[in-house]
Parts: sequence; structure tokens; C-alpha cells
Amino acid sequence: MTAFQASLLDWGEDVHMGPLGASVRRTPLERGAWVDVRRHWVQGADALFERLRDGVPWHAERVHMYDRVVDVPRLLKFYDEGEELPDPVLAEARDLLNAHYEQELGERFVTAGMCLYRDGRDSVAWHGDTIGRGSAEDTMVAILSFGTPRPLLLRPRGGGTALRHELGHGDLIVMGGSCQRTWEHAVPKSATVTGARISVQFRPRGVR
Repeated sequence: MTAFQASLLDWGEDVHMGPLGASVRRTPLERGAWVDVRRHWVQGADALFERLRDGVPWHAERVHMYDRVVDVPRLLKFYDEGEELPDPVLAEARDLLNAHYEQELGERFVTAGMCLYRDGRDSVAWHGDTIGRGSAEDTMVAILSFGTPRPLLLRPRGGGTALRHELGHGDLIVMGGSCQRTWEHAVPKSATVTGARISVQFRPRGVR
């Protein structure tokens, strides 16, 4: 597995989150969707990246695609409601996200999906989180990004110009409103990326 090149400015074992509030930048999208971005929300993220990379029981999955079975191009782990998260920092991050978003969302983030992109060959195709209530209701998905920067692309469902968010080490992005059912997002393959990236997706109950 390719190692992540640690930052010279993010060393040490003290991992903590900065403030949210006014530091979160919201971009309204079409059709009632929006995206919030908070750069460098997680400080000291090098240590957390290493703990998650080495400590999470990652597994590979295979899916049916047309007339064949193919490998999912990333490693995965899902923590359902009530399951202990693999690091106390993630539980703290979830609590802080709930404190900031619960009133607007109307409920709490309770699950955590995790993806390990081993290098630029790993990716996720265009999709929305529409398994469950996300197909019919407004909701939120909060994503923490650790490791090698990768772009998250968003485009209107049905086609259109894609928006590009470069997600770096410790960045937070939250997709809200109608985003999951009216927009799609993707992490494309890259011929130039050699390092690993971990994403952590916090979701409410019944949203996948």
C-alpha cells in the first residue's frame, strides 16, 4: 500500500478539530442543494491518518456490473448506528458536527462509512447517496478527508457542468439540502496521484 507523504506542518500526536461556525463556507447549488466546506478542520491529522490506515479492518468488495463481477476500486468499512468508531477523534468529530448541524438537519449523524483510496487507481463513480431516505428527502452527508489530496466532483443529476472541490488533508465537506437526489458526486481516477487517501462519511439513520 502506498504511504501518504506526511505534512511538515502537521506533525505530532495531538489531533483536534478547529471551530465550525463562521469558518464554514456554504455554496448554494441549483435545485435546492448546497455544499459547505471547512478547510483544515482536523489539525494534527497525520497521526489520525496513520491510526485509521493501520487500525481499521478494511475489506474489499465485489459488485455485479452488467454481465460480470468486478472489484470495487477502493477498500471499505461501515460503522452502523451504535457501533464503536475506530478512533475517539472520529466520535468527537461526529459530536461537533451534530452540535453544528442538528438543528438544521432535524436529526443526528449516527453512521460512519469509510473508504481507503490506496492510490490514484482507486476511485468512486458518479452517484448520489440515494439508498434509503436520501432518494426522496433532503438530508446531509458530512465527509472528512485525510491523506493525499483528491478532487471531489459534483454535477447536476442528468448531466451538466461539473464543479470541482479539491479536498486536502483534514478538510471537511458537507453536502446538504436536495444534493443527494438532484446532484451526483465522484472521485475520479488519477494518473498522477500515488499516495493514499481516507474518507469518512457521516450520515443520518436510513441514508446510504
